[in-house]
Amino acid sequence: MSNVNAIPVIDLFAGPGGLGEGFSSLRSPDGTPVFQICMSVEKEKNAHDTLRLRSFVRKIMKSDEQLPKCYLRYLANPSSYNLQAMQMEYSDAWAAAEEEAIQGELREGEDTFVDLAQERLQSLYGDTYSGPLILIGGPPCQAYSLVGRARRTRDKQGLEKDPKQTLYKCYLRFIDELRPTVFVMENVKGILSAQHGHQGVFVHIEQDMRDAGYTLHSLVVNEPKGPRDFVVKAERYGIPQARHRVILLGVRNDVAQYGKPTILKERRGISFSAALEGIPKVRSGFTAKGHPSCAWPEYIRQAVTAILATEKGRELEDVLKPVLHSPLPETQEATRVEKYVHNIYQKWYRGHLKNQSMLVNHHARNHMASDLERYLFCAAFAAKHGKPAKLYDFPEVLLPDHKNAKGAADGKAVIFADRFRVQMPDRCSTTITSHICKDGHYFIHPDCTQCRSLTVREAARLQTFPDDYYFMGNRTAQYQQVGNAVPPLLAQQIAQVVAKYLNLEAIGFFN
Repeated sequence: MSNVNAIPVIDLFAGPGGLGEGFSSLRSPDGTPVFQICMSVEKEKNAHDTLRLRSFVRKIMKSDEQLPKCYLRYLANPSSYNLQAMQMEYSDAWAAAEEEAIQGELREGEDTFVDLAQERLQSLYGDTYSGPLILIGGPPCQAYSLVGRARRTRDKQGLEKDPKQTLYKCYLRFIDELRPTVFVMENVKGILSAQHGHQGVFVHIEQDMRDAGYTLHSLVVNEPKGPRDFVVKAERYGIPQARHRVILLGVRNDVAQYGKPTILKERRGISFSAALEGIPKVRSGFTAKGHPSCAWPEYIRQAVTAILATEKGRELEDVLKPVLHSPLPETQEATRVEKYVHNIYQKWYRGHLKNQSMLVNHHARNHMASDLERYLFCAAFAAKHGKPAKLYDFPEVLLPDHKNAKGAADGKAVIFADRFRVQMPDRCSTTITSHICKDGHYFIHPDCTQCRSLTVREAARLQTFPDDYYFMGNRTAQYQQVGNAVPPLLAQQIAQVVAKYLNLEAIGFFN
C-alpha cells in the first residue's frame, strides 16, 4: 500500500486536504509519487470525511492515474450504498486511508498525535529510517484574520485568550520531537499584524523556530527583509484567485547535504472565466422566505424590466435588454461538463477523469428573490463598466432595507459598500473564503442570465481542486472546506521547491 521510496509527509490541520493533494500529486520521472502522506490530522468531521475519501482515492488510483469504476459510480451517485461498495471492493485501501487520515483535535501540551506520527513512520519506513521528513499544514486562521479580530473588538478576551492563536505551538511540538527536514506552514496575512503578549505573533513564531534549530525561508524572495516577504500572492503563480497567504518554508539547520531552497516561479495569470470554462450554466432558486408567485424565468425578466425603469438601470440597457430574449438556464444543477470545450487547465482539472464528462458539487443554491434582483444588477453593472458595483451605484429600490445601506442613496459613507460583489470574468477571482457558505453576496456569478452565487464546484475550480475531488457533507460544509483550503496547484509548486531542495527530480502540472 505504501511506497517506501517516496518522502514521508505529515499533514496537520489538514482541512479537506488541499496542501496534501499538491504534495501527493508531484511525480518522479518514472511516474511514482515523490511524496507520500503517512499521516494527516483534521478536527472537523466533514472535512475529515473528505480527507479520508481522497486518501482512499489516491490508494486505488490506477498506474496511469485514472480512476477505477467504483469511484466513478460513486461520483455519479454519491450514495451510502456506493460508498460501502467501494469500501468492500478495496477493503485494504479503505483501512489504510482510515489509518492515515485521522479525525482528532490537536491541543497544546498533548503528545498523543506526536507519538502516533512516530509510530506511523516506524511502521512504514522502519525503526532506523533517517531520510527526509516533511511536515506541512497550518493552524486555524480565524484568530489571526483581520475580519475575525474585528468581530472580537468588544470581546474582553480578545486575541490574547483565543486558544486558536497558540495552536501553532502544536505544530512546533511536532518539529521539536520529529525533527522534519523541511516544514511548510500556511496562515492568513493577519498573522503579520496580530499581537500576543504585546509583541507580534510572527515575531514569536520566528523566534520559536529559530530556537528549535530552523531557518525560515521565503517562497517569493531570495533574501526576505521582513515579515511581508513571506506573503505568497497566489495569482502570480497560475492560480485563478487573488489569495494572499503567509507561507513559511522552514529548513533544519543541521542538514548539511542540501543547498539553499529556491523560490516559486512566477506564471501568467488565469482569469475567472478561463478557470470555469466547460462548467455549464445553472440558475439559482428561491428561498421559502419571500418566494414569488411566478416561475423563475418570469421573475428574472420582470426584474430586468423593473431595473430598466430606474435611472441607474437605464444606463445598463444594452446589457440587460438581451436578457429579456435570451434563453435562461432551466435547472439548478448540472452533472456533466460541456462537450467539446477545452479548459486551459484541462489536464489538471479533468486528468483523472480522462474521457468522462461527469461533474460533481455543481448545484446552485436558493436565494431570496430580492437578492436575485441585486445579483442581476451587479452582473449587468460589471459587464457595462468593467468593475463591480458598490451600494452607491445601486438604484434606491434595490438597496437592502437597513439604515446603513439606505444612506448610500444620499451619498453618505456606508460600511461594507461592496457587500454585493460580482466576480469579474476577465480577472482572477477575489479570495475564496469560508464566508462563501453564508450568503454568497461576495461571490456573485458575472453572467446576468444565471442570477446566483458560485456553486461549490466553481469555488473549487478557483481553488484549483481537480473535478474528481469530491467534498463530503452538506453544501454549507462543502463551501467551508473549499474556502479554508490551500489551492492544490499552488501546493504542488511548493512541493517542487521542497523536492528541488532535496535534490530530487519532480514533474508537476507546469512542466
